[in-house]
Amino acid sequence: MGKGKLAKFAEMETFSNVFQYPFSVIDNVPFAMQGHWGEQYFGNNHPIVLELGCGKGEYTVELARLCPEMNFIGVDIKGARMWTGAKRALEEGLPNVAFLRTNIEIIDRFFSAGEVQEIWLTFSDPQMKNARKRLTSTYFMARYRRFLADGGTIHLKTDSNFLYTYTWHMVQANGLPLLFNTDDLYHSESLDAETKKILGIRTYYEQMWIERGLNIRYLKFSLPAAGELVEPEVEIPLDEYRSYHRPKRSGLATSK
Repeated sequence: MGKGKLAKFAEMETFSNVFQYPFSVIDNVPFAMQGHWGEQYFGNNHPIVLELGCGKGEYTVELARLCPEMNFIGVDIKGARMWTGAKRALEEGLPNVAFLRTNIEIIDRFFSAGEVQEIWLTFSDPQMKNARKRLTSTYFMARYRRFLADGGTIHLKTDSNFLYTYTWHMVQANGLPLLFNTDDLYHSESLDAETKKILGIRTYYEQMWIERGLNIRYLKFSLPAAGELVEPEVEIPLDEYRSYHRPKRSGLATSK
């Protein structure tokens, strides 16, 4: 690990808005604030919103600026990236922001039933080879149900046509209420001004995709607490690109 990353990790240990519980730690130690984020950290009963796979935390911080009446928690395992957003939130004195460094596979260990109202998935890895690893898979939906309010909202904002298409089929296969859907967000005419402002937040990676001429896709749906979840049985064309201008990983044309 480089000196820069080590310095960021060391500084994050001093940040009051960062909680670090990778799997190796939380596996044996219960998270004491589970079910008590509002009273013990935020000091209010405002709705709690998660950004899963928050990266540098740009979206988490911007959402907190735009919506001071809500609480936001950015979640990621990569602390060197998270440092950027956590430091910015502290410097700007944003009281409605926190960051949780952990593995998303165990996210349900940190929140109690009904404690979270919304989840944002911004430019998640599409995981084209393994449906179980996709953050919009039924594997993760089952985990989200353990702490998301009944009928809570999930937002997917992505450059990946594969992930967008897979998620749409997952929503349809399970009869989940679809609230909004577009395969070209910035040319959609059916958004009100406030929604445009929220969806107009652009991260470093999003700007990179836009500069490469890719459409940004957005899908918003509700997740009821009841009902059996099934994986969609559909072959989806793989994305033909990777980040940083590398070719696609596989010679396959489609995947489930």
